[in-house]
Amino acid sequence: MSKYTQSGKVKLSGFTLIEILVVVALIAILAAITIIAINPARNFADARNTQRSSDVTQILNAITQYTSEQGNSLSDLGTIPLCSATPVEIGTDVGNLDLTASLVPTYVVAIPKDPSGGTDGATDYTVCQTAASGGRVRVAAPAAENGKTISVQR
Repeated sequence: MSKYTQSGKVKLSGFTLIEILVVVALIAILAAITIIAINPARNFADARNTQRSSDVTQILNAITQYTSEQGNSLSDLGTIPLCSATPVEIGTDVGNLDLTASLVPTYVVAIPKDPSGGTDGATDYTVCQTAASGGRVRVAAPAAENGKTISVQR
């Protein structure tokens, strides 16, 4: 059964090209807004920064517990430079401060590594003293993302 108008012409029903293009454009705009709002790259960077913050706190807690024990001093861990100089990286590579023998497994299960590429040899975390003889210890994550600075001291 065909549908005819009064003039005898066939009446076709459906969407015009303009209507379809408007709907596609609206869907594209909504998809772009959703992707910008979610921003997965920023969310992953923030998650890695949260891990870094947890790691530097864990390292500092282990150092603090070690130095709180009777007979242990900060110098027993090795040479920790002043923060006004270049901080030393934590790790087992030559030139890095190896905390493994002193802290693992008594004070920490393992020395944490940066989530973006830290290794046992170079954890990408640094340690320094704020002042000579009795200064505070600062542990930092210099590879922090999104312009953030992550460091803790005690």
